[in-house]
Parts: sequence; C-alpha cells; structure tokens
Amino acid sequence: MSTAILDWGREICGNLATAESREWLCTNGIGGYASGTASGLLTRRYHGLLIAALKPPLGRTVLVTKLDETAEYDGLRRPLFANRWADGTVDPHGYRNIERFRLEGTTPVWTYACADALLEKRVWMEPGANTTYVRYRLRRGRGPVGLELKALVDYRDYHATTRGNDWQMAVEPVPKGIRVTAFPEAQPFVLLADGGEVLPAHAWYHGFDLAAERERGLDSREDHLHAGTFRAILHPDEAVTVVLSAEASPSLDAEAAWQRRQRYEKELLAAWAKGWPAAENAPAWIRQLVLAADQFIVRRPLSDDPDGMSVIAGYHWFGDWGRDTMISLPGLSISTGRPEVAKRILTTFALFVDQGMLPNQFPDAGEAPGYNTVDATLWYFEAIRAYHAATGDDALLEQLFPVLEEIVRWHRNGTRYGIAVDPDDGLLRSGEPGVQLTWMDAKIGDWVVTPRTGKAVEISALWYNALCAMLDFAGRLGRPADEWEALATKARTGFARFWNETAGYCFDVIDGPEGDDPALRPNQILAVSLPESPRPPDRQRQVVDACARHLLTAFGLRSLAPGHPQYQGRYGGGPRERDAAYHQGPVWGWFLGPFALAHLRVHKDPQAALAFLEPMAHHLADYGVGSIAEIFDGDPPFTPRGCIAQAWSVSETLRAWLEIAGGALRPGAAGRRESSRPGRAVSMRGRPERHPKTP
Repeated sequence: MSTAILDWGREICGNLATAESREWLCTNGIGGYASGTASGLLTRRYHGLLIAALKPPLGRTVLVTKLDETAEYDGLRRPLFANRWADGTVDPHGYRNIERFRLEGTTPVWTYACADALLEKRVWMEPGANTTYVRYRLRRGRGPVGLELKALVDYRDYHATTRGNDWQMAVEPVPKGIRVTAFPEAQPFVLLADGGEVLPAHAWYHGFDLAAERERGLDSREDHLHAGTFRAILHPDEAVTVVLSAEASPSLDAEAAWQRRQRYEKELLAAWAKGWPAAENAPAWIRQLVLAADQFIVRRPLSDDPDGMSVIAGYHWFGDWGRDTMISLPGLSISTGRPEVAKRILTTFALFVDQGMLPNQFPDAGEAPGYNTVDATLWYFEAIRAYHAATGDDALLEQLFPVLEEIVRWHRNGTRYGIAVDPDDGLLRSGEPGVQLTWMDAKIGDWVVTPRTGKAVEISALWYNALCAMLDFAGRLGRPADEWEALATKARTGFARFWNETAGYCFDVIDGPEGDDPALRPNQILAVSLPESPRPPDRQRQVVDACARHLLTAFGLRSLAPGHPQYQGRYGGGPRERDAAYHQGPVWGWFLGPFALAHLRVHKDPQAALAFLEPMAHHLADYGVGSIAEIFDGDPPFTPRGCIAQAWSVSETLRAWLEIAGGALRPGAAGRRESSRPGRAVSMRGRPERHPKTP
C-alpha cells in the first residue's frame, strides 16, 4: 500500500460528509489524547485538542476543544474552521479551504488554500505530558498572512457535555498567553504562543451540535468558552505555534518538540525493524499499524510500582481493561520489538491479582477495580507464554510462576461468580445470574444480553492452553510437572464434549441453564488459533471452514451467524439498541488475526492467509485514520462502528501479519512454538518439551 492512502485532497476534504467521517488521533502515552475530524468539525463529545489524563492513565478531562482559525491575505478573509449548530446549520464552511489532509506518522497535517497562499497546520502531543502543539506555517504566498485563532476551552469529564450558563472561569494573562482556572479546585491549564499577541476573553458560545452523539442517541448539544484570541502575522516559511498544556512548565520550543515527536516515532519503527526481518518487506500499512500500536500503551504509575504500564482498550471512550490488555499485549509490544513493555505490563497486572482473577476494568473515577471477567486471567497465561517465547526470560517466569500457581488453585477450588473447574470433565465453568463474564459482555440494566453461563468454548480453550503453558513453564524451571500434565490431559479429553456432530462445528456453550448452545459464533476459532489446540486436525479444519462460510467478512468475523433469529446486521440507534446488537451480528475486527492464523494452521497456505488481512489496508483510510475500528456492521458494506481505534483490532492484525509473513525474532531468541501433531510439540529453542498425551 502506498503511503498516499493516508493523504487526501479536495475529493475528500471538500465534501463535508466524507471529511467529517475521517477522524484523527494523537496520544501522549499517559492516557491523554487529541482528536477530531479532517473537516475540523466537532462531531463527538470526545473531540478536542487537549483531553488531559489528570490521573494517568485515566481522569481524562476535556480542557481545550478547538482553535477557530481565520486567515487574512491580500484583502481576503477566509475562515479555516467549521461548526455545526443545534439548528442543524453549518457555519462557517472552512473545510472548503482545505487543499490537502494527510498523516505524517500519527501527526495530522492540513494544508489550507487562500488564493495563491498555502498555510499548513499540524497537531502533535508531547510524549509523557499533557501538552499539545498546534503549529501553523505559511508554505507559500506573495506576502504575509494574518492569522487569528479563537481558543475555545472547557473543563469536564470526557464522557460528559457542557452547558455554559453562568459558569465563570478565571482567565488571566501570563507571559506568551493565558492561564485558565475553571473553578477553585480545578487544575489550571495554559494556552501559549511562541509569537504574535493574545487577547484574553470570556464569552460562551452556545449550541454546538455533535452529530455522532446525536446518531448514538446521546446528548448532542455542547457549549464552549471563548477564552482568548491569538493573532500573528506570518511571512513565507514563517511559523507560529500554540502550546496547550496542563503541565507546570511546558516548552515553547516548538521545533525541538517536533524533533522529539519525530525521533520518538522513528525509534518505534527502528525497534520493530530490528526485531522482525519481515519488516524490511512489509507494506506501508503494516508500518502504520506499528505506530498505531504505540497509541494504546500507557503508563500506570503505582505507589509500589512507579514504572507500571497498561493498555488503553480503545479510543475514544475506553480505559485500560484487563481482558483487552492481555489479548493485545503480544501484538502491541512483542510484535513491535518492545518486549520490555510487555514485561512491565505483566508485572504491573500481577499486583492486581485477587482471588485468582485479574481485574476487568479500572474505573475512570479511581474506584476499586472490577473483577467481573473469566477470560482476562486466562489470557494472562498466554501473554506470559508469548513473552517468554520471545525472550527466554526465565527470571520473570520464576517471579510470576507462584502467581500463576495461585490463579490455578483458585480456579480449581472456585472463585467469584461461579468460576470453577468441573472435576468431571476438567473444563472451566462460569456464570451467575446478572453478570457477564466473557468478552461478549453487553448488559442493559439487569439484562445480560449474551450471558453464556456454563462452559464457554473459548474459555475452555484458554484454560487448556493455560495448563499447557504451566506444563512448559514447570519444565523450564525444574518444577514438578505431572500435575499440570494430568490437568491438561483431562481438559483436552473433556473438550471433545463441545463438538456438535449435527452442525459440524463446536457448540458455543455447553452445560448452560438451557442446555448446549448451538449458535455459531466466532469464539471457537480460538480453539484452533491458540498455540495448543484441544481438537484434532480434521475438527480444526471443520471449525475454520464453518467460520469462513458463515462469519467471515472483509474486516473480521461476525459475532453471530446470519440466519440466527437474534442476528442483527447493523449496529446503530440509541444505547439500548446498540448494546442489544453489540454481540449479535456486528463484525469484530480483532478476530481477523486469529482467523487468518487458524486458516494457515489447517490449510498450510501463507499467501491465502495473508490475503484475509489485506482489506484492513483500505480501512486505515476510512474511519479512524491510521488505525482499526472496534466493530463493523455485519451486513455489507461492513461500515465501521464503535471506537475509531481499538487495541486488540490493531494488535491481532499486526501480530497475524508478522507471523504469517514469516517474521522471526532476532537471532538467539525463541520463536512461536507450533505443535507438530496434536499432543506433541517441539521447542524452537532446541529442547524437547513435555505436553499432555493425546486422548
């Protein structure tokens, strides 16, 4: 894919419908971000130039929403911004002056035309700081351009909306700009410029319309405070930069800040290229995913672990979730040549293990973590396995092995929400009325849409893989292994109960309150794509072929097969309608990677497997530019929905491409272990391994 796919002209920018449907994202590595649309219109409550993580990686607060720019040149006055108002009107139409919009790495860049003058704007964030830079440079002109920037600010939780009413913020002049204090207890933030003049102001602009929120059935009206106006005169090749920051002393050296941003992304790509020989011949869209992967990795400093790290599940509205973190970890860190990041995340989450479980969610407001997940903990085993396979780090394995032993003990004896091993078949059961424990976790009031109580197919596949990993870990550490072999063998034998002979694929859930569930969902593909499959080759092929026939789309697997009475092919409407449809048909992008890997496993055709991933190259240009969406409609044309950038969508696509393309870790490190036949595997580290006997 040419890099031009992330480079548009007036064919996109001059059309409001297309320009406002393409959203950009900049992040700072501590949970803060900046985001908006190519058109300049605010369409979501989550859009803004500075959404600061005041309690990293959460506490995200909208501070600066936008800069309304107007250019004056050769007697002409042109608005470069656009607003949609509560009555539906758009005024002004500054998007009509956008000559070009593109991404440079993860940095959005606009080029505006005013007669023969060209003005360039770019936005980026300082890594590790709640600071955004907005730089304007006059690229061409017969004379100077006068630039006026009206700064619109706020101070609210990023999930909320604002009504200005009589709210009086303190706006005071400081050298080079203004300081805003929304209320006495609020954290002050500054808006500074490295040139020109600034005039403080205090005027509420009422009635902005947020079209995406209106479409989602949510409050779509917003007010913003005009807190100041910046003015500058630019001569050809001159620039002015506005610095928006919640930090105590942000740097005003814009050129140095831009060099830091470029160096940061260059180092990300260098680490990836060093770790993966396949990187040399990777298409441009895969390189873009390497940069996108970094946007989800954040610091989570703790009192007893100041270097803690985590993963933001998705932008704009998700925090760091245990399940998403563990699924995403191999692709976001190991596949990008950054195993040290994986190590930090694994040790951070070890501190949160409680009653044998990892937390599902860290609430934004700082409450205690929630532990309503059965699979996050099981994905933790796979994340550790993948990390160790990549690094051979026995020291970390030694450190975490007691934690893993304790997790297994709790699961065998029973922990929260009915999670326990069934001694009769060795499989893991879970679920109680009113709770949602698997990744299909939509809940409306007291209604759990897809409860999946009983023994879910992917949970049992993950449990089997966890036991196989413990068998391997015990062998490496010289620990007794017979217990792990016995447990894994029993789970493998028990897994045969999932087979639905009539349908030719697996039940989604067995031993549920209403018996066995024959619904065809994507979960069973994990029983083939995970390192150790509990199914023989002929059954693996049938699972892959059933998913290919009924669930596969260009961008992932449907969450439910068409033809099922509960299938919904479009995701839309208000919160209730969307939650009811969430796992009842919409396509989930994160399953495309496991499907491609499972297809390779059973059909042995790398080129065919890679071809399943190629449509994502075009998707990078049509929603959250440079990243991959959370979900898509189940019916053609598979319109992207939900979060514009989702960690596991990016992670699993990137991981699968590198594994299928033949990428291997640098010499001396271990590669991914593959079973040579069911029940037996050979380590690529050169030592024979013990694995459960084939029943």
